[in-house]
Amino acid sequence: MKSTTRSRWVALAASLLLLPLTVLAADPPPPPQNNPVWQKLRAGLFQARPISDDGDKVIELMAPERAEDAAVVPVSIKTRFAQTPEHYIKTISVILDNNPAPVAAVFHMTPDTGRADIEARVRVEQYTHLRAVVEMNDGALSMSTVYLKASGGCSTPAGKETSGPATNLGKMKLTIEENPKLNQPVMAQLMIRHPNLSGLTMDQVTRLYEPPRYVRKIEVAYAGKPVMTADVDFSISENPNFRFYFTPKADGVLTAQVEDSDELTFKTSLNVKPQ
Repeated sequence: MKSTTRSRWVALAASLLLLPLTVLAADPPPPPQNNPVWQKLRAGLFQARPISDDGDKVIELMAPERAEDAAVVPVSIKTRFAQTPEHYIKTISVILDNNPAPVAAVFHMTPDTGRADIEARVRVEQYTHLRAVVEMNDGALSMSTVYLKASGGCSTPAGKETSGPATNLGKMKLTIEENPKLNQPVMAQLMIRHPNLSGLTMDQVTRLYEPPRYVRKIEVAYAGKPVMTADVDFSISENPNFRFYFTPKADGVLTAQVEDSDELTFKTSLNVKPQ
């Protein structure tokens, strides 16, 4: 793998396979700290650093308690303050304890986002705690947690639009809200055509498992300056779709570059003329 972060994820995933699966069908949900998978993830990702449980003071984490479709579960993270050079969210780690790939995404933010809000869609393989661990620019960590009741999302076959020939693989579209304003956060949306195969889906004809192939790296910049990057995994839904913010300080080009697990790179851009 190209990065230390990616290698660490692989090592964690391999070690987590040795842990027994936890059945989380009970109601009410189990305490968030009791899951041995989370305890191992916490040690691997954050070592002995303290993590405050008052993440709700920093962000609002929202997701449906019982999802209509476990393969496409919307997750929204709204921050409670603006990003400034003096005080900003540095990373947001989105973790689903009981997924085969628990670390769905790590978003790396900059003050140029203006707002560190993120919206995405995830797969949920079994009942699980969803966590958003926030790291501030001063190194402080805090966590917000919700409980999701859904199952089977990681082994759901890809939809017809992405399961056939890969003619549209990697096609992307960037959009922004109407009438963007200078020096104010502007919402953007990045849509990526990609099956995000988990490797857990069996072909009903051949009885073989499709090899995994998924988006793993996203880089967004405005006027040549980084805005947001993300390390992602197949716990992000098919045809990944992200909403985020950037702050235009002049006319410029919003760019997005995406790399998948087969090391193919896709790019798109959008001219922006704020008022």
